[in-house]
Order: sequence, then C-alpha cells, then structure tokens
Amino acid sequence: MAAVLVSGEKASRSKRETRTKPRLGFLGVGWIGRNRLEAIAKTEIAEITAVADPVREVAQKASEFAPDAAVLGTLEEILDSDVDGVVIATPSALHAEQSITALKAGIAVFCQKPLGRDAAETRNVIRTARDANRLLGVDLSYRFVTEVQAVRDLIRSGKLGQIYAADLVFHNAYGPDKAWYYKWENSGGGCVIDLGIHLVDMALWALDYPKVTDVSSRLFSQGKPVSAGDRIVEDYALARLDLSNGACAQIACSWKLPAGCDAIIGGTFYGTKGGAGFRNINGSFYQFEAERFCGTRREPLARTEDPWGGRAAVHWARHLAKNNRFDPKITSLIQVAETLDAIYGK
Repeated sequence: MAAVLVSGEKASRSKRETRTKPRLGFLGVGWIGRNRLEAIAKTEIAEITAVADPVREVAQKASEFAPDAAVLGTLEEILDSDVDGVVIATPSALHAEQSITALKAGIAVFCQKPLGRDAAETRNVIRTARDANRLLGVDLSYRFVTEVQAVRDLIRSGKLGQIYAADLVFHNAYGPDKAWYYKWENSGGGCVIDLGIHLVDMALWALDYPKVTDVSSRLFSQGKPVSAGDRIVEDYALARLDLSNGACAQIACSWKLPAGCDAIIGGTFYGTKGGAGFRNINGSFYQFEAERFCGTRREPLARTEDPWGGRAAVHWARHLAKNNRFDPKITSLIQVAETLDAIYGK
C-alpha cells in the first residue's frame, strides 16, 4: 500500500524533485567520508548542505570542502535539513539502521560497505529502498578502478572464451585502525567483510552474477583456526566459490599479513581462449595495471594513475541528479552478502 503523505511532506518531496541539483548531507566524515565528500564537491553535481559527525571538530574540518554546509551532529538533524540524499560513512553496525531511517524519510542513500553485517540486514535495507522507491548505492569502489573495468570488459566481450577459474586476493599489511572493527558485534566479521567483500563482488560482477552453488572456507585469527559460530574476528581467510556457470573462484584476504609491502591486491581470470588480470603496482593501494595473457605472452590493457576512490560516490550523485528512484541493480548485493554469510558459516 502506498504511504499517505500529509501536505507538508508532499510539498517537501515536490520541492526536492524540482531542484536542478540534489542537496546532500554527509553522516560520518572521518577519512573515508571526507574523501567521498571532497570527490563529490569537486564535480559540483550536487549541493553539500549538511555535514554531521559525533565529533564536532571532525565535522568542522570536513566542512572546509563545503563552506556553506551546516555543521551538525546526527542523522536526524540531517534529515530535518531538507536534503535529497545522505552519504553514510559510520561504523558498520550502524549502516543498516541509519540507511533504513533515511530511506523511510524519502531520502536517497549512499552507504559505505558493508550495507549490512549479514544478508538479513542487507535484504532489509534493499527492501526498504524498493518500498520507498528511493535510490540506494553502496561504496564498492573497486568496480570503478580503470584496470578492473578493463578486465571485466574483456571478459564480457567473450574474447577470453568461457571463464572457468578466477583467483582474487587482497592482503593489507596494516589492518583497520579503529577498535570497533575488532569486535564481532560491531563489524560483523574481520578481513572477509572488510576486504573479501570487494573480491566476492568483483568476481560475481565480472562474470555477470552466476549463482554460487557451493562455498568452502578456512578462517584464521592470529594464526589459529576460527570455526563457524566462534564470533572471533578473523585476520586471514581463504575461500572457494563454485559457480553455476561451471567456474571456480578462489579468494584470499587478510589484515596485518607480513607480505613485504603495504598491500597485495589483484584478480586473474582464466578462460578457454586466454586470461586477463589486474594487480596493484609496487604494493600501492591506489595504482594498478591490467594485462591480457595469451599463452606465455602478456599484453598491456591499462595502466593509469587516476584517482578512483570517490568514483562510486560520484556515480551515485550523478544518478541522483537525474533520477532519485530505486535502481534494481542494487539487489546484486544480496547475493554478495549471502556468499559472505556462507564463508562465515552463518
């Protein structure tokens, strides 16, 4: 049943839909939130009218990129400030509840990953977005790396033939610097839900979302095996995904691995007519190269040094400027969340 709007709510929604630029609020403006704010501000595709963080000094610092924005403290204050969309970059345990609150208020949402700590939370947010008919985006930023896109485009072109195997890795030599990441009830897991989510998403996205038919995994915490139900935050994980198209994808991810560099990030796909892969350069978190493999030969596909971290947020803001309605493509995140649950044995 459609919601019944009082006259004030109708007027507010009508005003939003006639604006030339969407008005945005930002909730949580630590390093990631501030980076996304700056990326959107540079495009001038939207008006940044509210910046909120529990630490007022953090909000004030972030507002330097949006000098006309109100400096606030809570989501409720943002929603009361007549915005069209909100960018959420708060601790993971808050993502689902805050996203649902904003969507029910008729506000579009762009949320940091993970959208929920498990598939149930993820489904609830997406269901709310569909019911509210409001745009929902999630910061799966590696989809917007030029080199990752080059590999995905080659796979989708059919030039590699039938893909039968994929290997994806994300090892971070440092790990998170916030204490809440290491508490299961706050984070929903460790390196898998933090880094492995990108690997699962990239594998399924590149292969056009085949069904995951079976999952096996091994999780470790400080070198000791972690069993399903332990609710111990893992720092190393291996997983194998069997897919309905006959392919097998293997992923590995970790925090604080003694890898001899800052990070090891990459993905390789093998098909009946050749292979292709992307990898980070010299341990960098930001610079990548992509190559096509033909037997023992390598052919360059892409190697750029362009800033990609905020592109997912900018993509969402551009979409919002044209259409604030629900985009069903977001439902692919349910499959990603279900796969993560299977890796955890939930």
